[in-house]
Amino acid sequence: MAENFSDAAPLPAGTRRAGLIRWIERRPGTAFASFLALHFAVWTVLPALLYANLPLDLIEALVYGREWQLGYDKLPPLPWWLIEAAHRVFAADIAYYATAQIAVLVAFALVFALARPLVGVVGALAAVLIVDGLHYFQYTAVKFNHDVVQLPFWALAGYAFHAALRRGRLGSWCWLGLAMGGALWAKYFVLVLVVPYVLFMLLDRQARRAFATPGPWLALGVALIVAAPHIVWWFQSDFLPFAYASHRAAPVRGWFDHVLHPAAFFVSQVFFLLPSFLIAAALFWPSEGKKSVAEPFDRRIVTLLAFGPALAMLALTAVSGRGAVAMWGYPLWLFLGLWLVMAARASVDTARLARIVGAWAIVFAIFVVAFIGNYLVLPPLDHRYRAVLFPGDRLGATLTARFHDSTGATLRYVIGSMWDGGNLAHYSPDQPRVLIDGLPGRAPWIDLDDLRDKGAILVWTQSDPGEVPAAFAAIAPGAALGAPFDLPMRRGDGTVHVGWAILKPR
Repeated sequence: MAENFSDAAPLPAGTRRAGLIRWIERRPGTAFASFLALHFAVWTVLPALLYANLPLDLIEALVYGREWQLGYDKLPPLPWWLIEAAHRVFAADIAYYATAQIAVLVAFALVFALARPLVGVVGALAAVLIVDGLHYFQYTAVKFNHDVVQLPFWALAGYAFHAALRRGRLGSWCWLGLAMGGALWAKYFVLVLVVPYVLFMLLDRQARRAFATPGPWLALGVALIVAAPHIVWWFQSDFLPFAYASHRAAPVRGWFDHVLHPAAFFVSQVFFLLPSFLIAAALFWPSEGKKSVAEPFDRRIVTLLAFGPALAMLALTAVSGRGAVAMWGYPLWLFLGLWLVMAARASVDTARLARIVGAWAIVFAIFVVAFIGNYLVLPPLDHRYRAVLFPGDRLGATLTARFHDSTGATLRYVIGSMWDGGNLAHYSPDQPRVLIDGLPGRAPWIDLDDLRDKGAILVWTQSDPGEVPAAFAAIAPGAALGAPFDLPMRRGDGTVHVGWAILKPR
């Protein structure tokens, strides 16, 4: 058990900064709750104020989620279900951003809960502040997607894994199984989580003893039960998501891809971690003799949590030669802050805590200023396309009205890309369903006979607005081409060129 160190290098009395640090030292739990409240408020309100249009990830969630399928052609359904639930309950954009922050905060709370008995409450707060330096948890987490929804499951897995190995309680093993099974519903990236845990249990002598107990087998059973409906759907759909991923993946060009791609992923993660390293710097400079060390087994477990999944990701990329997207690093570093606090040759005393909090506040403010600058200040200046400034509301209102005027019927279906069709569907007062890319295989839940009976709007913006795209024309022969029109972006001086056609009801 670690101590809460607050006995060295006092700050000058009578300053607001000193008062804040003293308050944090006296009430670190309350300080952590205040941090969570601030994080939630800022990163929920900012996108609600500055995003004039929903980003692609949320448009996609609303297209898929309303269908309530056990699986889809791209990824598991959990984040899309959650966004659809938020849409049905609140019907407000701010609810989607709040959902994202709830996922982040639950992950932080679980990291804090694991860290507290190992490094004390102040050390646990420092561990969370360090990882909050990653843009994954701030700037980019507002776009709720499969990366974000992984976070609480990965954090729960780490917390439960440590508790199960240290205390051996069956309840902890059940939580581990729940986390692993839930992580599959979140994203197929779960493989990178499971493999390091299994290898650790096989290779670590103390952890290996758990195999002689019911715990690991109980965790496996719970994970399979939780994941079973989606796994069954895999077989029923002929492993549709994997075929989609294979089709989209770039081919391996040669032996150098087995080196280049993991190296590029590693460099991207180090770059993203620089703000976290800045926050953690106070732990290592000035250096001093270590005052408290965790038990060796705890240190080995935390090392596994901090680096095991990242090493597994690098190994997978090296073996396959496939490129890795930098944003896949979202859940990899949840426990890095805890590892750094445990590895530091210094306690989190008053002066160090002050520097950690100060550095975190600077990083937090930079992310906030950058967000405001990117979505409020720069659009009129740099003329760069930003999806969150797309005129989805006017697109939905305009084409819905034209369908009504032409047919006298309610708009039930849209044929379009995920972005164009999804925007029209979400912002239309009729809330139509989307035949994605005009391909029945991407939306097998849509009855084509019903679509032709009720009619549809065809919409496109990325090709010639004066000609119906071939895929759309094939699925909706006889659609009447409308006159193209332009819509201004919601902010800045950009313009969207809209092509459209109407398939009238039979």
